[in-house]
Amino acid sequence: MALQGSEEMGEPVEEPEDLDDQDAVSISPAEEITLPPGPGSDDRSEQAALLPWDRFSAWLHCICVVGFDLELGQAVEVIYPHHSKLSEKEKISICYLSFPDSNSGCLGDTQFCFRFRQGSNRKSSQGCFLEIADRDAPPCLKREQGHYYGYVYFRQVRDKSLKRGYFQKSLVLISKLPYVTFFHCLLKIMAPEYFEKQEPCLEAACNDIDRWPTPHPGRILTLPIMGVVIKVRIPTCYDKPGTSQLVQSAQGDSLVSIVLPTIHEVDLFRCFHPVFFHIQMLWELVLLGEALVVMAPSPAESSDTVLALVSCISPLRYCSDFRPYFTIHDSEFKEYTTRTQAPPSVILGVTNPFFAKTLQHWPHIIRIGDMKQAGELAKQMKVKKLKNLKTLDSKPGVYTAYKPYLNKDEEIIKQLQKGVQQKRPSAAQNAILRRYFLELTQSFIIPLERYVASLMPLQKSISPWKSPPQLRPFNQQDFMKTLEKAGPQLTSRLKGDWIGLYRCFLKSPNFDGWFRSRRKEMTQKLEALHLEALCEEDLQQRIQKHTEVEAVDLVLKLKDKLTQAEREQLPLQPGTLAKLRSHIEAVIQALPEDLQGILHKPPTP
Repeated sequence: MALQGSEEMGEPVEEPEDLDDQDAVSISPAEEITLPPGPGSDDRSEQAALLPWDRFSAWLHCICVVGFDLELGQAVEVIYPHHSKLSEKEKISICYLSFPDSNSGCLGDTQFCFRFRQGSNRKSSQGCFLEIADRDAPPCLKREQGHYYGYVYFRQVRDKSLKRGYFQKSLVLISKLPYVTFFHCLLKIMAPEYFEKQEPCLEAACNDIDRWPTPHPGRILTLPIMGVVIKVRIPTCYDKPGTSQLVQSAQGDSLVSIVLPTIHEVDLFRCFHPVFFHIQMLWELVLLGEALVVMAPSPAESSDTVLALVSCISPLRYCSDFRPYFTIHDSEFKEYTTRTQAPPSVILGVTNPFFAKTLQHWPHIIRIGDMKQAGELAKQMKVKKLKNLKTLDSKPGVYTAYKPYLNKDEEIIKQLQKGVQQKRPSAAQNAILRRYFLELTQSFIIPLERYVASLMPLQKSISPWKSPPQLRPFNQQDFMKTLEKAGPQLTSRLKGDWIGLYRCFLKSPNFDGWFRSRRKEMTQKLEALHLEALCEEDLQQRIQKHTEVEAVDLVLKLKDKLTQAEREQLPLQPGTLAKLRSHIEAVIQALPEDLQGILHKPPTP
């Protein structure tokens, strides 16, 4: 995805029309639904037949109830729908991650999230739809490939009738989607009902979800759940960064109970206020994929802070591993805490005091205090030395020997301090901080976008009768030369060692992930331009000069091109695929009948 201001930006893409909400609610799970054409689709709408539970699976893998047994400890008591599959390793991960550490003392209701590795690859009956949805999603909202998210609603209340003296149970939503705000909102509706009415209401909730329209980017969706209606819009990669496209309309909203302006964003200002003076350094550490551990008093504060760190480099996708809540029982515990090698590129959120000792060799440690006093700013302005971090009782702050590449931006500190003094609403403070991070990331990434766009071959070099030209390779020295005249100084007031920051970034997993994604997009663009050039040729006139064997070879190659374009959802001009099909048909019709019959047969899988 190219960022605003880059030379690679294309024309604005027209948003698909909203679903008819009433129809969306009443569709039966086994009916077919019509997906709107995306930017790379043919002018005929794509059809996807969804089976029972496919709509549910587009949002969630399953719903788990995790309870505490005096003899067994934590255990998965219920999985909905009952046909959902989890490996034993996955169940164990869910069990331990669904309960706060005993030292957290979370009485009442607590919400947090975790992320864990998927045990094995599972095929979905909606592969085609998921690819289309992922294509249009922003980088940070693409479906997870090798991990699941767990969204937890944990209840712990005194109950003298139980041996342990406490009722302890978690309702957990397992999903591939990073829609943290949306799923926490969903749990606030579902969990209190479940704790009161038990399993029948879970079954009803699953049936409600299986009637929802699928989460296609760009659509405004109304989602009924247990008598409540939530209205959301799934963002697209074509949205202007930093804006919300969801507006509340008076007409048709009379039945809507909750309008969510965002499905995934956490409150950055609330999360960062304990380490307020170091936000710019934290941005650098996340950008460079440095090993970071967040030590917090509860899973809620741990997971929110890790998610805030990951999102502070948006619209760049954070490409390393991150665990919003991590425990000593995690299957990766030994891998991530070993002292025999350098800490991996990962962000961990922990609450157990044991980690203060186990992870004290890590280069960057963030200690978060209680977030409830969000109106007060942290007073510790200096970065602390790692040797001062002995226990989890250490004062809040950032413990590191890292020297930032960029000079400190005093303006944003003053602006937010003034907001605190004037009692500016938290939402406004959050918006200011989010805009600051967005502009900082854009200033950093636009020179890279501009350089990578220059690696694209000229359109005139594309010949329909030759293979598409290749992208030129990324050359670090050539890129560095462009920074003198077209570097971040054009859009950012910050001074410092930008060159050093770029050198370090080019070695990071975030650059690798970003460049792979851009290279794939640009290669697909070249394929699309090549196909469009081919469609403009007079193929019938051309085959008159060739033998039947060459004509058959052309048909087979064109069919391969058609299959590739449909499979990869190439960004083609409207009507291109229809034109290609008619070209293929015209060439076949010019051949003898026996060959026509063979070429009209569908290929064997």
